[in-house]
Amino acid sequence: MERREELLRAAARVYARHGYRGSTTRRIANEAGVNEITIFRQFGTKDTLIHEAIASCGMGGPLAALPKLPVDPNAELQKWVAALRTHIGNNRLLMRRCMSERDEHPQLSDSASRGPMRATAELQEYIGRLQANGFITGEVEAKAAAAMLIGTIFSDAMGRDTMPDIYPSPPALAVTQYTTLFLRAIGAASTVAASNGAVPRVIDRLQTSSSN
Repeated sequence: MERREELLRAAARVYARHGYRGSTTRRIANEAGVNEITIFRQFGTKDTLIHEAIASCGMGGPLAALPKLPVDPNAELQKWVAALRTHIGNNRLLMRRCMSERDEHPQLSDSASRGPMRATAELQEYIGRLQANGFITGEVEAKAAAAMLIGTIFSDAMGRDTMPDIYPSPPALAVTQYTTLFLRAIGAASTVAASNGAVPRVIDRLQTSSSN
């Protein structure tokens, strides 16, 4: 398993630098410190290796999770936004390569987009939980709101190194500002000190849960 994981990481690095055509099995084997036979034994083909590498080592990898029971939306969302921004930023070279080769290899771009798609779906569900627990009292278009925040995070993580002047600095400040503006836009209480009646409902649920 350890060798397989190293091959996946090596393939992701090689693909990010050289693209699909330049990611030969020999180059990947050299990057991983193994012989080409090992690649074919583990994955069968280069295509299978590259696909799995992008899905598991790139944007399709594990992401931070938002809580099932919101208590402090501002703190919870800031932590999540920071983790997601870091995750995308760490994989930006791989993501850029997938995007640049989308016309020729659309399936690779699809694999790379799994992470942002899952993050968007999770954020939409979290907005629903904020509504259910009284943090949002008005109507909100969850899909549009989630797309707005995810798009902002994606743009920052992917473009800050090439266009630093258009983003708030440092990145930690950007995370705070994005989160604050997002919560304000959807009409959500930003802290557990909010006086809209959400706090007692959430605390009641926590107490009920702990007593069972």
